[in-house]
Amino acid sequence: MLALGEDHAATLFSKMHQDEIRDLSQAMAMLGTIAAEQIEQLCREFGEQLGRTGALTGTFESTERLLLKTLPQDRVNQIMDEIRGPAGRTMWDKLGNVNEGVLANYLKNEYPQTVAVVLTKVKPDHAARVLSLLPEGFAMEVVMRMLRMETVQKEALEGVEKTLKAEFMSNLARSQRRDAHELMAEIFNNLDRQAEGRILGALEERNRDAAERIRTLMFTFEDLRRVDGAGLQVLLRTVEKDKLALALKGASEELREMFLKNLTERAAKLLRDDIAGLGPVRLRDVDEAQATIVSLAKDMAAQGQIQLQDGREEEMVQ
Repeated sequence: MLALGEDHAATLFSKMHQDEIRDLSQAMAMLGTIAAEQIEQLCREFGEQLGRTGALTGTFESTERLLLKTLPQDRVNQIMDEIRGPAGRTMWDKLGNVNEGVLANYLKNEYPQTVAVVLTKVKPDHAARVLSLLPEGFAMEVVMRMLRMETVQKEALEGVEKTLKAEFMSNLARSQRRDAHELMAEIFNNLDRQAEGRILGALEERNRDAAERIRTLMFTFEDLRRVDGAGLQVLLRTVEKDKLALALKGASEELREMFLKNLTERAAKLLRDDIAGLGPVRLRDVDEAQATIVSLAKDMAAQGQIQLQDGREEEMVQ
């Protein structure tokens, strides 16, 4: 991917799943310096191997046949079930990637015992968000069953998994179609400032409309000015103080003052001192701190704890 260059690599990334992009990016970041001779040899061997195979078509069926040559049938069935569904290595990982509102809307029509099993199998923070969206009386029934729950029998667990696969995950996989611009906006939100500017600039030369749409969908640290005073105070109570100081070190004066005005006089003075005491900092560290706070703000907005205005001028009626 590194040898292909940014344009070709970007095309390949756009066809990959988020998990694949993460794993490949991690491997790329750990490569270090590779000698030119190694790169040439790798590309030559890869080209020769690809040329000998002729045309390739990857399907679920061809993958399953290949797996059956080395793995037992039950293991192959498990793997194929996992890769045919939404992102995730197991059934419960897949549920962890489902929006809590969508999952809660489905679970509210299930038996409380079934919901209790599901919520004990997903991550606690995701379970908490789902539980908060269930009807109050029903949620309490689920909580009581979770408290009384002992080890779930394998047969019961398999029954729940089978039901979820048949009735929920299969429908979800068919109905979910993510807008490519939204996905790219999320990816750009996680790029450092230099890479973001470089790639967006190149995209703008090729497709100005696409670049503008991605910019509109992106949420940056400077966009936190769209949070109202009450929401900003809620956010400030949650953010780690060292992250906040580092993030504001690289923020505009306007946004920095906005944060400071929503603190007590003493807290604002302490924060100013912390920022001044940082001295020179790496841009990468500032970007990481800002990205952490943006991610936290987006999570809090999704849970309704704070409100993010859309940034457009309100139309006035005279």
